Amino acid sequence: MNIIDLKNQFFTELKSIYPDTEILSFFNLLINFKLKLSRTYIALNPQLKVEDNDLRYLQSAIKKLQKQQPIQYIIGKTDFFNLTFNVNPNVLIPRPETEELVEWILSENHKKNTINILDIGTGSGCIAISLAKNLPNAKVYAIDISQKAIKTAATNAENNNVNVNFIETDILKISKLPRTFDVIVSNPPYVRELEKNLMQQNVLANEPHLALFVKDQNPLLFYNKIADLAKQHLTKNGNIFFEINQYLSEETLNLLKEKGFKNIELRKDIFKNDRMMKASL
Repeated sequence: MNIIDLKNQFFTELKSIYPDTEILSFFNLLINFKLKLSRTYIALNPQLKVEDNDLRYLQSAIKKLQKQQPIQYIIGKTDFFNLTFNVNPNVLIPRPETEELVEWILSENHKKNTINILDIGTGSGCIAISLAKNLPNAKVYAIDISQKAIKTAATNAENNNVNVNFIETDILKISKLPRTFDVIVSNPPYVRELEKNLMQQNVLANEPHLALFVKDQNPLLFYNKIADLAKQHLTKNGNIFFEINQYLSEETLNLLKEKGFKNIELRKDIFKNDRMMKASL
């Protein structure tokens, strides 16, 4: 089969599920990933033959897309903060909004000579690794409950040539952290069960629920615990940074106020949703 016929197969088999622009994006991403060919080269060489092994992989990818598996999991990689991360169903796919959280932390700390950072609920390691890459004087720790997530994150740290101290533990079951920190950051589970109907089906069906959902009755469970730990383990001028549920921004702010945090700042993401919060003691 040649490239143009394969492209037509993508559109024929996926048109009932995805818009044309998304199908074209899938096609280009997969061709670039598997065949290392650019869009321009494809356009100029439509009769290029696709070898059998490559064709089997690409047709298998079509079947996975028909089941609405995320393209990032199919490829096994995604970009975040100008770095490449391995991703799989054991970790959430990093989002653009989280890049904004990383940028905020960097803007506040890039002039410091030494800094100790803790990322709680690290998943793929995207926050911890991006901070370590851009703050060469930082000592970065990262916690996750999932052994498989820690394994993925450790591979990502190695691939991106940074040193992160990974710790497998359940943050809800510990009473102290390994040391004091200048920055504690977390993008914890914050989606309530009642909000499932607002989410895309491919997220619900494929991404780890352990990293996404909290019970409706106690949606700020992780923020409450992390704030308590931060009170004990933040340095004098340290800050806590959260990614938050846009529907619970006021409740999250009030929780931090009640625990004695000051200088609380709420920021919106690129989609104009309440998404990030910073506070100090």
